[in-house]
Amino acid sequence: MARTKREAAPKKKRRWFYTKAPFDTPFLALLLVLLTIGLACMFSASYVNGYYREDDSYFYIKKQLLFALIGITAMLICSCIDYHIWHIFAIPTLGVALILLIIVLLRPTEDGVQRWIPLPGIGNIQPSEVAKFALIVVFAHLISLNHKNMDKFKKGYLPFMVVMAVLCLLTILEPHLSGTMLIFAIGFVMMFVGGTKISYLLGTVLLGGGAVVFMIAVLGYEQDRIEVWLNLFEVYEKNRDQAWQTMQSLYAIGSGGLMGQGFGNSRQKHLFLPEPQNDFVFAIVCEELGFIGAVIIIVLFAVLVWRGFMIATRSPDKFGFMLAIGLSVQIAIQVALNIAVVSNLLPNTGISLPFFSYGGSSLIMLLGQMGILLSVSRQSTKKQA
Repeated sequence: MARTKREAAPKKKRRWFYTKAPFDTPFLALLLVLLTIGLACMFSASYVNGYYREDDSYFYIKKQLLFALIGITAMLICSCIDYHIWHIFAIPTLGVALILLIIVLLRPTEDGVQRWIPLPGIGNIQPSEVAKFALIVVFAHLISLNHKNMDKFKKGYLPFMVVMAVLCLLTILEPHLSGTMLIFAIGFVMMFVGGTKISYLLGTVLLGGGAVVFMIAVLGYEQDRIEVWLNLFEVYEKNRDQAWQTMQSLYAIGSGGLMGQGFGNSRQKHLFLPEPQNDFVFAIVCEELGFIGAVIIIVLFAVLVWRGFMIATRSPDKFGFMLAIGLSVQIAIQVALNIAVVSNLLPNTGISLPFFSYGGSSLIMLLGQMGILLSVSRQSTKKQA
């Protein structure tokens, strides 16, 4: 009996490495521009702290340049690996994230929080960074497998909620409110784009909002930060230490004006604004580069995210589409949350500005993830614009 054409056709062997297929050059150019600006701004924000704390003005920038070099290497490697390999590693990646989130909760607290795991000779790793990536990979994996049943409760809602709930619970126990918000927001957007019923998503928002209100109002979770956020000036008059960082951030933003004080000329980084090289680096950017400079940086981030969405729309399959959407959405939401915290639109909960804030695990993870986006663009179904 003659075999059908499908039976007769040899199975095409997948290529796991791509070194000749072109990737999205505009996306890479935008990324490198933002990284370069971010390194320059981080150095400007950090050299005073480096001098007084470490007796070396270049202490932070030297380490950040090393992190950037490692991250760029990871990005280039990831860009050459077929992104479909993450189908295989989706569940193991989630397992690693859960293990790290549990380990960090077993460690002694530092200033009342448990967010970092020290690695001797390397630095600290922040499990929430791994958790964000794990969520994106697992959701892209599940959506690609169940995209025809995403409107069903058992396949299009329940498994996603279980994963997201566990990651959010472990993250909020650190406590890390902004990290929890970011994980929830990424998951919510991916479920919405993936096709989960709107009624399920609205119920999730109500449930999540009710849980947050209960934790704050009844359990007293992060009440001090909420109080500073709602009544900043009153709290500052009564207890300056409690509201000091947020007030100094607003002073920096306000003193920048339209054109800024000039690159390197920030006053608030001179031991007024605590840890200016970390989560509040954008306040120093506003002070030195002014409203115009801050808007340009925000526009660059917006264009980078838009380009990520373009990569998603040109992906040859659902997995690549959802992977690119999730990675792009993470950048967008993280930038929005950081700027909101710095300007006191949200409580001060500690969230880094991508490619700007000092930190090894965050920068390396982000650049590696951008390499996966470039890998998706290598298999684009349309010509690059």
